[in-house]
Amino acid sequence: MTQAPHDFVDSRDFARIARAIRYIEQHYQEQPRLAVMAAQADLSEFHFNRLFRRWAGLTPKQYLAFVTGNAAKRALSGDSSVLDVAYSVGLSGPGRLHDLIVSLDGVTPGEWKSGGEGLLVRYGTSPTPFGTALLATTPRGVCHLAFLDERKLAAPLQELQHHWPDARTERDDAHARDIAEQIWTDTSAESEVKVHVRGTNFQLKVWQAILELGAHGPTTYTDVATAIGSPSATRAVGHAVGSNQVAWLIPCHNVLRKDGELGGYRWGEDRKRAMLAWASLPTPASRSATPTLAARR
Repeated sequence: MTQAPHDFVDSRDFARIARAIRYIEQHYQEQPRLAVMAAQADLSEFHFNRLFRRWAGLTPKQYLAFVTGNAAKRALSGDSSVLDVAYSVGLSGPGRLHDLIVSLDGVTPGEWKSGGEGLLVRYGTSPTPFGTALLATTPRGVCHLAFLDERKLAAPLQELQHHWPDARTERDDAHARDIAEQIWTDTSAESEVKVHVRGTNFQLKVWQAILELGAHGPTTYTDVATAIGSPSATRAVGHAVGSNQVAWLIPCHNVLRKDGELGGYRWGEDRKRAMLAWASLPTPASRSATPTLAARR
């Protein structure tokens, strides 16, 4: 497979989309015209309309109406949940969930000690709905998923090699594109993506909780800490969230602060906002994972 699916974008185009989404969420009450929204992306109305529809499956005006409608519904219902008022993109009703199962496999103590000696790690770059990413796999699953943005490949690749210092690496961009398509566009029933990560027992517990809670939409750091039996460990949970090696698959973008604010994100708040928006859109053009967990060490 050499061509990216139609709704995948490179980092430059994604940055334009992310700026427009942030603007629409912050200014929907003003009902901005298409020309104003397009200016946020530094594009003509025609090219902005086409790019946004390619990414979202609906036009910017339709997205603006979607945001406005969800805000109105919450206002009418009097719902004061911080997760419902955090954004005006309909977070409480994800529209792109499907039967992609994410199973998490932690490295064994022996693999941890050996640094991946004897393993082949295949890596490559691919467009995704959230910009160009580095994807890497071992024979047991996806072991790294990092977004490049303006960074060169060297830094993410160095991080990958830090986690698997003694593994043999091989570049395979076609394989990376296959994995990206499986993650974001595979519609087969109960398709499974396996994740093979290196983490401490505490990190694995946090990632497990995020998979379980995040499968139902946004959650909070406090909820994750409570789920692992350490309600006061929100700071440690935050560190574990930041150590996630497989963006999107372990949905750390679904973890918000207790007050409903984004709470930062390793790959940028604009990307976190766009991920939440993309998953909530009521179109079948693209889908997000409904994760479950089969963690073991």
